[in-house]
Amino acid sequence: MFPPDLPPVSNKALYAYRVFAKLFAFFFFGLSSLVLAIVVIPIMRLLIHPKERFQKPIRRLISTFMRFFISLAHILRIVDMEIADRKCLRNLSSKIIVANHPSILDVVILLSLIPNADCIVNARLNQGILRGVVSQLYILNSLNFEDLIQACVESLKRGNCLIIFPEGTRTPRTGKVIIRKGAARIAAASGCNIVPIHIGGTDKFGLGKKDPWTGFNPNERYIYDISVGEDINPEKYKSLSSPAAVRAIMREYSAFILPQKGTV
Repeated sequence: MFPPDLPPVSNKALYAYRVFAKLFAFFFFGLSSLVLAIVVIPIMRLLIHPKERFQKPIRRLISTFMRFFISLAHILRIVDMEIADRKCLRNLSSKIIVANHPSILDVVILLSLIPNADCIVNARLNQGILRGVVSQLYILNSLNFEDLIQACVESLKRGNCLIIFPEGTRTPRTGKVIIRKGAARIAAASGCNIVPIHIGGTDKFGLGKKDPWTGFNPNERYIYDISVGEDINPEKYKSLSSPAAVRAIMREYSAFILPQKGTV
């Protein structure tokens, strides 16, 4: 059941509780998200116009919900979050947030910390009962590249922060990580600074890519140690050609967010 790099379970009763508590927390998250998507957000959309004015309070509402969920997970003793300066992230404006992606909760944590966050989401999320809701709040990855860049630049100009996981998927446990250039290209196009964030802490088995939902760290709760790096200003590379500047920006944030991973 466990990867070979993890120790065996030391307390089976506590482990069983943590698995049950995790499943309960995700059930609560899913049910609450449906209420927001079906009831709360459509009502607020009818009352608040235009779209740009509607987005700000809804993003803050979603950030508040994410903070409540993290607090619930903390009360259940399955998640702890350690961060030196929460106020720093809460007051960011027109920044590109670039982070590694060890678990499914990473976006929840970042949204809880950054109340004006925009992000690029998978177009599949804008289907079924969520049709129209996701596209009014976030940027769909189904846009062609030029339109995607333009949508990101316009969002940053409105003072939003843009969350990007340059791996494009959750970090694999082993092997090299492919870092994509999208965040660097958006920074070069917009002139906005990048804020690199490293998500560390305890092993996230049970929340990682291809992990079983019934899995959990065998000996301890999930601890998220959030480290915020110095801003990366794309203007310092303006003397380079565009491709060289993009590569330089990418190397700089990759070194911070994935210091111990091989990247390509």
